[in-house]
Amino acid sequence: MTVVDALRAAIRAEDSAIFTYGVMTAFTRNDVRGRVAADIAAHRVQRSALAAALVKAGGQAPAPAAGYRLPQAVTDVRSAAHAAVAAEDDTSSAHRALVEQAETNGQRQLGVDGLTGSAIRAVYWRGVADITPTTVVLPGDARAK
Repeated sequence: MTVVDALRAAIRAEDSAIFTYGVMTAFTRNDVRGRVAADIAAHRVQRSALAAALVKAGGQAPAPAAGYRLPQAVTDVRSAAHAAVAAEDDTSSAHRALVEQAETNGQRQLGVDGLTGSAIRAVYWRGVADITPTTVVLPGDARAK
């Protein structure tokens, strides 16, 4: 995997997370709807930063897909929270790979920022979904699940 591959994968993960949160909006309570909006905004900002870094690295940002497959049916607040956890775990993994492949301090920092943001959001949504523990030892490491 190259840094360009890692940036593309992170962009795809961000696009999937944005889609997931969009679906979640229809199934969340008013008390978490503001959090959903904030999380969508955070993923959009990260996607834009990743796209800029990819162009700077000589690549071209992929267009978002028309739709994405959710890890499970979203029918209520709890299943929506489970979908958010899956989206955050996916973005954590993609950002961890970017940290590993980074060639510049800027790329590395972008990966660390994405990994940190995703890990923090995942903790919140694990709490909503009643998943314990709410934290993982090594966010972005599939072995830590």
